[in-house]
Amino acid sequence: MNDTMPPIAQVALRGLCPRCGAATLFAGVARFAPCCTACDLDLAQFNVGDGPAAFLTLILGAVVTALAVIVEIRFGPPWWVHVLLWLPLTVAGVLGSLRLAKGALIAAEYRNAAREGRIAP
Repeated sequence: MNDTMPPIAQVALRGLCPRCGAATLFAGVARFAPCCTACDLDLAQFNVGDGPAAFLTLILGAVVTALAVIVEIRFGPPWWVHVLLWLPLTVAGVLGSLRLAKGALIAAEYRNAAREGRIAP
């Protein structure tokens, strides 16, 4: 392993290039830059797909559902209170953690040289 590669947590938290550690991973809130401007790593070759969004939606969905059930049992608020509480919380939670999840996944792909599967002839 290359000594200059930043840890996966640092890549995710700070948006660092997984190869050189420059803060060039993202071109937007959760959109990857096409390449690192410091070391020319082609970031477009990595495909994290919808995995981070799907996992975050499932995980946060379970947490929010459990919290909504607890609030309903303890307090019994009207339905609109649930809408005002849980809808923004879910959206903010997914969008807020999407950048972290995408950064961690691309760092893991780079570190493990993960590529699309191919069948050898």
